[in-house]
Amino acid sequence: STIIEPMRPPRKASRAARPAVRLAGLLFALLAAGCSSMLPDTRTETQITWTSYEDARADIDRIVPFKSRKDDLIAMGLDPAKNSSVTILTWSDLLQRFAAGSVLKPEDLDPGVRQCLVSGKSCTAYWIVVRKVERERIGSFWLDSLNFRRETDIHGWSVNALVVLVDDLVVYTLFGGQPKI
Repeated sequence: STIIEPMRPPRKASRAARPAVRLAGLLFALLAAGCSSMLPDTRTETQITWTSYEDARADIDRIVPFKSRKDDLIAMGLDPAKNSSVTILTWSDLLQRFAAGSVLKPEDLDPGVRQCLVSGKSCTAYWIVVRKVERERIGSFWLDSLNFRRETDIHGWSVNALVVLVDDLVVYTLFGGQPKI
């Protein structure tokens, strides 16, 4: 024989549980509203005193070939021993960069470059690379986290400069980069 029990109506949440459910709903709504602040941000920055592309350009333009010396570069903060954005290039590195065996005749080269190539091992250079780039994730945290839609705002600037020295005398400078990324 089978016993059939009468259906019971669903239990209602107790009056004490209702505020907890409302509080959980309110917390979820607040969390969902401020979720963009939970998205990751990244910053790529080389430690140097320049705050903009224009500052970097002005400083490099202050370096005068055949007048500025290595001490002037160090005073500007371009000391490879203390600044990780400055790389020392050797004479052989410079030979590759200027392609000494190319179709250019020596008299076609800048006088400073020509002096460097003739000087041999007494010629070195500072290769300066500075990047200040910020990446900011924007949009919905949930869409980003679940990989439905991911947006990133990228802005900043970068500088590349070459300062060629023969012994302690600057003989050539070259400046480039991206003023706006």
